[in-house]
Amino acid sequence: MAADCIFCKIIGKEIPSEFIYEDDEMIAIRDINPKAPVHLLIIPRKHIRSINDLEAVDEALVGRMMTVAKGLAVKEKTDKSGYRVFFNVEKGGGQEVFHLHLHLVGGFDRG
Repeated sequence: MAADCIFCKIIGKEIPSEFIYEDDEMIAIRDINPKAPVHLLIIPRKHIRSINDLEAVDEALVGRMMTVAKGLAVKEKTDKSGYRVFFNVEKGGGQEVFHLHLHLVGGFDRG
């Protein structure tokens, strides 16, 4: 845990937030500034600053984040219509909170 990290504070329940999903390795919450009808953040409990800071030991965790995203897409009923999952990396890549997190974005009716 990083003392100045907002996601670490959410994980530690210092900042109230509704967990859409929670297990021993990660949580999922709704983005407070959503870019779509469904915009979730899948956040590992382990503080990893960004993709650039991943180590070989983190491979299984990142894979699980993708599996959790798939399950959440089903739960949010956006699996059939389609969704995107992505990481923003560093400021130039749009990363605003420097704790690894996966975005799940969908829910658009594109007919």
